[in-house]
Amino acid sequence: MDYQKKELPLRINKIGWILTGVGLILVVVAYLVDAQRSMFSNILILLFLACVAVGSSILVGLEYIAGAVWSTPMRRVSEFFSASLPFMLIFAVPFFFDLKNTFPWASASIVQSNEHLVHKSPYLNITFFWIRYAVIFIVLYMFYLVFTRNSVKQDESGDQKLTRSNVKFSAAFMPVSVILLSVLAIDWLMSLAPMWYSTIFGIYFITVVVLAGLAATTYAVVTLNENGYFSPKLRSEHYYSLGALLFAFINFWAYIAFSQFLLIWYANLPEETTWFLMRWQGNWKFVSVALILVRFVIPYAGLLSQPSKMDAKRLKFMSLWILFGTALDLYWLIMPAYSQSVVFSWIELGFLLLVVGVIILVFYAQTKKYNLMPIGDPKLQRGLDFHLY
Repeated sequence: MDYQKKELPLRINKIGWILTGVGLILVVVAYLVDAQRSMFSNILILLFLACVAVGSSILVGLEYIAGAVWSTPMRRVSEFFSASLPFMLIFAVPFFFDLKNTFPWASASIVQSNEHLVHKSPYLNITFFWIRYAVIFIVLYMFYLVFTRNSVKQDESGDQKLTRSNVKFSAAFMPVSVILLSVLAIDWLMSLAPMWYSTIFGIYFITVVVLAGLAATTYAVVTLNENGYFSPKLRSEHYYSLGALLFAFINFWAYIAFSQFLLIWYANLPEETTWFLMRWQGNWKFVSVALILVRFVIPYAGLLSQPSKMDAKRLKFMSLWILFGTALDLYWLIMPAYSQSVVFSWIELGFLLLVVGVIILVFYAQTKKYNLMPIGDPKLQRGLDFHLY
């Protein structure tokens, strides 16, 4: 094997600490200045981190269950991003103290005055909400631990049984993750407007999750490979598959988003249209239009051609652009429940700096502990020798 472990530059760790430190200071001040607005921003970073971490875990599961070879040399990067999962629990801590100022169904007075919320109270209640979140976190984290343990153990033993074991766990993980992410979307996003519902909102959120994990992995893989942290055999043909997946999920996101809008527009039911009307009033309509451009039009044009899917600079830019689109998407889903007009200031920026800094620090810590490539995986050499034609 022509791979030798190398440590990442210390400046990456410093950048992570700077972003985390500045973000944490701004977050603390934000809670002191405007606690309610900070809670909504907190939901944004909790779900952004979930998108990157769980989306990366899904990529790991997809590789195992599909028996993919091309992605094997890059799989460890996705595993490193998945290591951010514990912060889903940490970022949820502020909500243990107060849900009432964020979620209408958590207020007894609001529920008692609304017959529909009374009927939904067996599901939308504080105790059951935390039980569901605990189950989501524990199950997702247990799958992450199993995947990572087997993958890392294989670096030393080269035991193919560990691959077969992860394939079996992946077969269970994929349907379970779909259910858990759908519940997560309903609880933390849809219930901000508890009178509204959509039967395909879960798959919309799952698409957001996969895109975020894929974009983070793509950016890290291309950047690290350009700086010599992977095998020299990793080349543009490997990039093509990453670019093609990004392009596919960009189109799938647009399909699901438009389908959700079209069905609600055609039915024209007040309890369904209210949610979209909130996002088409005042200056929120500019964010809605911007979301279409940022989330679909620009990345679609940027990754349409075959050469663009293999171009390192293009892939890095589009990956960062898609991650920005993820933050914008979550902002669009969350903040109209807080304000009828668009609000963005140092408060939201502080939360975003914090989550980006945390992800960088966790990734850097993982690279210090483990190989960047799964050197014990029996598919690794075939993955490095991968050719498109």
